[in-house]
Amino acid sequence: MILFLILLKIFTRSTQIYKEKKINNFLQHYPQNIIDDVNTLIKNNQLDKYLKNKYNSQHQITSDKALYTYVSKLKNMYFKKYNLHKVLFDSKINVINNALGLHTFISRVQGNKLKAKNEIRISHIFKDAPKEFLEMIVVHELAHLKEKEHNKPFYKLCHHMLDNYSQVEFDLRLYLFNDNLKKKNNT
Repeated sequence: MILFLILLKIFTRSTQIYKEKKINNFLQHYPQNIIDDVNTLIKNNQLDKYLKNKYNSQHQITSDKALYTYVSKLKNMYFKKYNLHKVLFDSKINVINNALGLHTFISRVQGNKLKAKNEIRISHIFKDAPKEFLEMIVVHELAHLKEKEHNKPFYKLCHHMLDNYSQVEFDLRLYLFNDNLKKKNNT
């Protein structure tokens, strides 16, 4: 019985160290005090509760048509001159591109004219995510219409469209980490 308790304690501690390493990788560019706070939430099994209390609102956008309408409304508020040709949820995007959203700009020559198309693909995981996370990823991809690179003007534009962009992006990282933990615990 004592051996079992010792093994259980070792397993619990090694699981905790594994979780801390994983969250440190997930949040590697954040200050150590923030990472410590997150590790405390994880250690006390409070991360899920924190996220559910803060982001408890679901959205009704589950089809590509509804997503196109939603993205178009946001785009028209900030970027009237840019056209969107395709907006859709993509189930392959997370696995293939290791991304949550993609903005593609396709140029084609038709006769003597150059035709350009903008496409936005959003990972299918946002169908079930809280609406704030969907809004954040849409804002991020829309910002790529104007700024192609992740630079200071890009993030300034994101903050212009969504005031608390950085906080929602941080919480999205926590949400994805928490979702990953849940999947690992269920297997």
